[in-house]
Amino acid sequence: MATVRDRWRSHLLQTLSGTDDGSPQWVRNLAGGDDAGFFGPGSAAWAVHGGMATMVAGIRALLVQALHPGAMAGVHDWSRYREDPLGRLTGTIRWLITVTFGDRATAERSSAQVRGLHRRVQGEYVDAFGAPRPYRASDPELIEWVHLAFTDSFLTCHEIWESEIPGGPDAYVREWATAGELIGLSDPPLTAHELRGRLRAIADAGVLKTDARVLDVVRFIRTPPLAKGMIAPYRVMFAGAVASLDPLHRRMLGLPRPGFLAVPATGAVLRTARSLLGERSTSEDAAQARIARLRDASAGSQPAA
Repeated sequence: MATVRDRWRSHLLQTLSGTDDGSPQWVRNLAGGDDAGFFGPGSAAWAVHGGMATMVAGIRALLVQALHPGAMAGVHDWSRYREDPLGRLTGTIRWLITVTFGDRATAERSSAQVRGLHRRVQGEYVDAFGAPRPYRASDPELIEWVHLAFTDSFLTCHEIWESEIPGGPDAYVREWATAGELIGLSDPPLTAHELRGRLRAIADAGVLKTDARVLDVVRFIRTPPLAKGMIAPYRVMFAGAVASLDPLHRRMLGLPRPGFLAVPATGAVLRTARSLLGERSTSEDAAQARIARLRDASAGSQPAA
């Protein structure tokens, strides 16, 4: 049994971080830096992004993001998700973790790299009204949609499967607005009510669209090429992600409502993952080491009483 657990732990860490021990060089680098970062211990962002529900939230965010035809065009035209799905996933995770747990300078550099990538991604898509439209991934409309889908997904999944958020949902939305600003969003939402209101307004405006590209991405997200040991738990988490969707988004994605066991079964998978990985991630450990170093240095520089 221990061998099975070790194998699943290895598959899980490889999927999330790209290494078997969950500690690639970029995670170890989080121990460096000269400040506590944008958030710090006890923050809503640390609580949400340090939880196991992030695994379900990532699936949910990809599904929701695909409904905007501009965002979908960027994925279709420029992403190598079919050839290297885990590479794209670990790239997104790297930015998320760096902004959450890194010092400010490192978070800003990582976000600048994202902005640079966005400026190169451009093309044309057909909008929901049948009109051709040019796009860049750096367009405010597309940055907003990606930020809204991401924030709502991580918030919703944490509310379903994790403990309370320090400061409540509004604290998380307000804190993670910083990440939106770092990638170029000028007016991110600051409350959960505003966040969900904007998502609904975009849907009501008829901006979202379902077509063959979207359905193809949904099929891929449903059955990605994972290690054999990850397939069964992933299927459970996919069902959990679908169960957590806004009913409108779920219908547009062509996904049936999962059975009532989807949510508790997903919770069981997440608890198992937590038992394998431990209560605190290697990223949080590195951030805590940085903060302890800075605290010790500050104490050592104080004059003796």
